[in-house]
Amino acid sequence: MRHSDTVQQALGFLLGLTDEDTAARIRARAGLPAPQSPEAARLRLESVWTWRQRVPVSVVLWVLEQDDPALNAVVWHHLDTDAGLRRAVARGVPFGPGRTEPVPVGPGRLPGGEPAIPESYVRLGLVGALRAAATMPAAREAGSMVLTRDDWAAVAAADAEHPLPGYTRWVLSVRPDCPPALRARFGSHPKFTHRVRQAGVLAGPADYARDHGPAAHVLEVLALGRLMFPTRVRDAEDALRPLVQDHLGDREEAWAVLAQIAGTFHGTAPELVRTAGAIA
Repeated sequence: MRHSDTVQQALGFLLGLTDEDTAARIRARAGLPAPQSPEAARLRLESVWTWRQRVPVSVVLWVLEQDDPALNAVVWHHLDTDAGLRRAVARGVPFGPGRTEPVPVGPGRLPGGEPAIPESYVRLGLVGALRAAATMPAAREAGSMVLTRDDWAAVAAADAEHPLPGYTRWVLSVRPDCPPALRARFGSHPKFTHRVRQAGVLAGPADYARDHGPAAHVLEVLALGRLMFPTRVRDAEDALRPLVQDHLGDREEAWAVLAQIAGTFHGTAPELVRTAGAIA
């Protein structure tokens, strides 16, 4: 049976949570190709990073945390609505924990380049521009200048001294690189946290693996995550591995059902695994 690339990637991710013998047997039964080598997969990154749906902005941050110029260039077009992350990548700001060296991508690899510097920032400085933002567009412009760890520390200090305007707080809250403690200070009401989540800011890969759908799309993203954010993706693997073992295991018929329904299943990955196991 011929499966779409998305389903192949999804099954490949889940098969990676089993032992090698089971994975090889299931691949043969389902007609799946052998897994690509990391080198071959990396060569295909630019063509495969073209999912039909936009990925949550936190997924892009997990890629940026690798501080890999080639990966930064690959995800550049996913930053078209986030001027702050776009500016940071263009300037080579590092995102990985503890890294201080710049991450230059190189000329010609970031179409459009850095957004224009806001006039309010030139006139008032970072904190002044954030405080002066009286509209959402003004807040977005000012917020796009919050780039480094020092900038976030300055924002936190300014807000502690006197709360920043609501527009500014919201714009910074939905930045995936906003420090979690600062985001919690900006708002903790369930409606606020729900809106942050809707904006694509996730608690982590385990949260993404458990609670987001459609399952095949999420699993496809996580499959590429083994190459694009390998340290982070381990949390997602740990979250799904017990479910795969309990509901699919080494049962060929359960994996066959999963392969048949994955492409049209709209629920989450855990729901997909449980459903396939129950049907089988």
